[in-house]
Amino acid sequence: MTGFSGEGVSANGHASLLDGIYRRQRHIYDLSRKYYLLGRDRLIDGLVPPAGGRVLEIGCGTARNLVAVAHRYPAAPLFGIDLSLEMLDTAHRRLEREGLAGRIRLAHADATSFDPALLFGVPAFSRIFFSYTLSMIPEWEKALARSVYWLQPGGELHLVDFGRQEGLPGWFRGGLRRWLAAFHVRPRDTLEAALARLPGGMEIRTFERPRRGYAQYAVCRRLPV
Repeated sequence: MTGFSGEGVSANGHASLLDGIYRRQRHIYDLSRKYYLLGRDRLIDGLVPPAGGRVLEIGCGTARNLVAVAHRYPAAPLFGIDLSLEMLDTAHRRLEREGLAGRIRLAHADATSFDPALLFGVPAFSRIFFSYTLSMIPEWEKALARSVYWLQPGGELHLVDFGRQEGLPGWFRGGLRRWLAAFHVRPRDTLEAALARLPGGMEIRTFERPRRGYAQYAVCRRLPV
């Protein structure tokens, strides 16, 4: 996940904040995050892109997820965008080590304004996913709407992120929220309502709050024309 929860931050300022946060963290990011970014592998298992269907991750970070998707779906064309140049540097290095540099294409872009035709020369995607990134994108609803714009009819939007923790003890929820805030993370408690408002003929196929609300997991489908 790569982003910053402060509101009113310009795109350039946001990118600078990200690079400052991840300049050092990126080297231990995957090792430290695997213990509490729950549900990422479930999201990957649920993607199931159609034959030749393009897959985009918004906020690809170190490319951990995209590498897993590449192994899970070896025929799928894969793409990723991120606003942090520091994270993209780590991602490119990872793809080189994994022998996937020619298979996964990455680009520096803002989740709220990206254009895949300009970045990658492709018109749309059959699967787009956010994995613990919405909680770090200031204009997160705008990012959702932008992703829907580039989702082809019949395509799916998959999301996993921190939830409301409504089923957890109050002391744990409060402590977790304070700890997340220290990393500039703000759980999107109104995600389900935001998904219901998405334009473009979207339907919510799945919305769950697993682990007593620790996380939230959603799959939305763009209806065929």
